[in-house]
Parts: sequence; C-alpha cells; structure tokens
Amino acid sequence: MRIHLSLAALLLSALTFTPIVNAAETRFPTASEIEVLPTDAKQTKIVLIAGTNTFKPGEHEYVAGCALLRDLLKQSPNVAPVLALDWPKKPETMAGAKSVVLLFDGGDKHGLLKDDRLAQIGKLAEQGVGLVALHQICDVPKDLGERVRGWIGGTFEKGHSNRAHWITEFKTFTTHPVSSGVTPFKIDDGYLFKLRFAADMKGVTPLLRTVSPKASSQELTDDAIVSWLYERPAGGRSFTFTGTHLHASYAEEGYRRFLVNGILWTAGVAIPAGGAPVGIDTADISKYLAPVVATTKK
Repeated sequence: MRIHLSLAALLLSALTFTPIVNAAETRFPTASEIEVLPTDAKQTKIVLIAGTNTFKPGEHEYVAGCALLRDLLKQSPNVAPVLALDWPKKPETMAGAKSVVLLFDGGDKHGLLKDDRLAQIGKLAEQGVGLVALHQICDVPKDLGERVRGWIGGTFEKGHSNRAHWITEFKTFTTHPVSSGVTPFKIDDGYLFKLRFAADMKGVTPLLRTVSPKASSQELTDDAIVSWLYERPAGGRSFTFTGTHLHASYAEEGYRRFLVNGILWTAGVAIPAGGAPVGIDTADISKYLAPVVATTKK
C-alpha cells in the first residue's frame, strides 16, 4: 500500500530530513524553494500560485504543475519565476510582478474567495499586470462573472456553461506569437466550455477549440473555446486555458510550449520565432508529483 504525504509533511521533511522514499529523485518543491525572490530587479518576475488541495494522484496536481512550469520558465533568459503556495505569505512576493499564474480550485471552493484576494487581483489587473488562469480559475460565482471577465475576458457560469473530459489532438493553431513553435499535441483533459465572454468578444483572441466526440454537433463554434487571450481595454494581458487537469499532459512538448508561451506573453516577454524553450526529460515529469512512502500490509 502507498500513502501520499500531505503537503505540509513534505515541506516539513525538507527541514527535518524525515526519510522519504525516492527523495533523491523527487522534484516536488521543498520549503526552501517557496517564495524565493529574484535578486536582479531587471529580471521579469512571474509569480505562480499553486493550490495545495489534493485530488486523485495525477489530477489537479497544482503544486507539481506550477513547479514544473516554474522550471520551464527558467529556461527563458532574464525570466525569474517565483512559486507560492495557496497565496503569497510575503507582501513583497507580488511586488513588481509582470504576471501572476493562478492554478487552484474554482467554483464554490475558489481560492480567490478567501480574505481580500479578489481585491488584490483586481488591483494588479488595474496596474496592467498579466494574469494567467488555468483550469478552474475561470469558474467563479455568477455575481462575480462580469468583474472577472474584465480581468481575463471569459468565465464559466453555473447553469449555462459545461465541463467534461475527453481526448483531443490539437493540430492547428491561431496565428499569434503564443502559437510560435507549438507542435500538435494530444491530451486527455477536463475542459470547461460554453463560457461567457466579454461583450462582442472585444479584446478576446480564441486559441483552442474542441468539442466532445460524443457531442451531436462537431462544429467548432465559440461555445467550443477552451483557451484564449484577452487584452484589457485599459492595458494588461491575460491567458486562459481551461484544461491542465492531468499532470501527464506535460509529456507533450507542444502542450508545454503552448502554456509557457502564453505565460510569457502576459508578462510582455518577447517569444522567439521557434517558441520558448521547454526542454525536459519526459521521465522527470512524474518526479514533480508528491513523493510517497511505502508501508507494509499487516
């Protein structure tokens, strides 16, 4: 039998040297890696906020996903990604950030509903800071829909929008810097779709569309949009992808480059013609997951 350690226990182990199976190989972030701020003010700071809630192994791996994206972002010159858990504990973590990546629970458990987080994000949006909304982040209570659409361009609305899982191979991409170097990728994902967008789609650039193979119509209408860019009227960029449900999807190079390109674009970083570097040994992708300890059945 295998027992998944709690995040708190894992972070504590980094400080107390509690033995963990495969600890030498794990890339799951330790306490010493959290909210490590750049020392060079000229670097582009990108803050990644990962929820610590757990789900099924390999699904909703917010910490593992953000840690992996952090390491991929480090491959771009003069980019300084900073990883935070649940919400930054240091007031200086958000200061000077060019973009903030959000990956945690949405809906009734939405991380932005706690404390004054909505106000903080609203202030960043007003300042023109980039925002990246992954998976469930666009799923907000209906009464907050218009407000959040002003930040990211589209939202999931209970009673109108839908969510479901299916396998999609994305083969064609919108002509945009975010698509630079993105090769076709096939993923099994849980998408949010049939969303509410900004009026007349103003400022919205659709990036990916998909429909369930079981849908009665295979037409790729605006209801099929699952990823888009948004340029706010007063300034500031946002990138949203309602996928990222499964950690295994990072094995696809095109998928990794699509996400990293999108994040960089929101931060105002020029994307190379061939796309951002996203090199990684696919065997290392699972090492970002929380380590496990082995126990013996009695």
